Amino acid sequence: MIYRLQRKFILICTASVLAVVTLMFGVILAWNISSMNRNMDMLADRVSEGGGRFPGILDEGIRPDKKPPRNEPGFDFITPETPFSTRHFTVFFDKNGEVAQTFTESIYAIDEDTAIEYAEKAMADGDERGWISSYRYKIFSTDLGMGVVFVDGSMSRSAMMQSMTIAGIVLVGCAALVLVLIFLFSRRAVRPIAESYQKQKQFITDAGHELKTPLTLILANLDIAEAELGSNEWLDDIRSEGHRMTELVGQLVALSRMDEEGDAMHSSMLPLGAIVGDIVSEFKSLAKSKGLTFQASIDEGVTYLGDEALLRRLVGVLMDNAVKYCDNGGEISVTLSGGKHLVMTVENSYSAVEQIELHRLFDRFYRADPARTFSGGYGIGLSMAKAIVEKHKGEITAYKKDSTHIGFKIVL
Repeated sequence: MIYRLQRKFILICTASVLAVVTLMFGVILAWNISSMNRNMDMLADRVSEGGGRFPGILDEGIRPDKKPPRNEPGFDFITPETPFSTRHFTVFFDKNGEVAQTFTESIYAIDEDTAIEYAEKAMADGDERGWISSYRYKIFSTDLGMGVVFVDGSMSRSAMMQSMTIAGIVLVGCAALVLVLIFLFSRRAVRPIAESYQKQKQFITDAGHELKTPLTLILANLDIAEAELGSNEWLDDIRSEGHRMTELVGQLVALSRMDEEGDAMHSSMLPLGAIVGDIVSEFKSLAKSKGLTFQASIDEGVTYLGDEALLRRLVGVLMDNAVKYCDNGGEISVTLSGGKHLVMTVENSYSAVEQIELHRLFDRFYRADPARTFSGGYGIGLSMAKAIVEKHKGEITAYKKDSTHIGFKIVL
């Protein structure tokens, strides 16, 4: 069980690390795209402000009117070399939407026809800014009509892809390293707990075997004493408590063995519907003798691959629990259905259902009665039922059907 919890912890850590890495990669990608678009838009703005061409060389001597002031964000991005390194082209349209002029002297890969085609597509899209192929465009107004300036962003995109590839490799590498460290240190962290838990289980098993012998002798000597002295209430009480302790020890040992992950089940294809029907029939007469109403809807054709002894014990525990804790004159309902998942429910009348903690019913030695008055149970049966279900990779839950009924649902 400890190592099963360790695996869950590793899975949770893995999911958390991957989520953080994915989020970080997404934030970096979004930041880079936003930064690249902003830089490309600044270049497009400069070209559009220059009437379709870069507005002169930015130097300390001649300052064009459209040159951004030094305190404006992005001034350092546009340098005196920017007009020579920026590849761009511009297409102008008149007020009738006809092509009036094209500037393609600052681009090699685009001819006039292609420039017009890109510009018409940008105008048709209707967005002021955007991307067509590897070119960032901006639509702006002119005295004659509209203009579309395109700035080559292939180098910026290539640089961004390279940086994101490096960032992705670094993030994945860091995530892998963190997961390896989590795996290594988790084993070391749970080792003392696992050893302590193993010792507890071994103690229960050993104590159970050691207690069985004196209990057997006590009951045997009790029979001898009863034969010589005759039956009386004190001997009957001793026998009752002896049998109760024997049953409790047996359940503790069985529960401890079920916790062993390496304890293989004897699985075979079983006619589970018929098995459940037989066990329910055995409890049906007991329920009627106590004045309880009994209803059963069992699909006799259901089959299942599992351990017959464990599954019989599982159904027996649930039925015994239902009969034992059902209200006087109450009702018990059992259903079993097949399909993609095998589903079994056991419901019974229980007027105190509002007062119990449903999530704690499967805890060992938990009793809904705070006074722990003996009612024939030890608080182990449902723990055993849960262990059997988990052994079969299933799930068992307790639920409140209504204010007077409690139910248990098994999904295998």
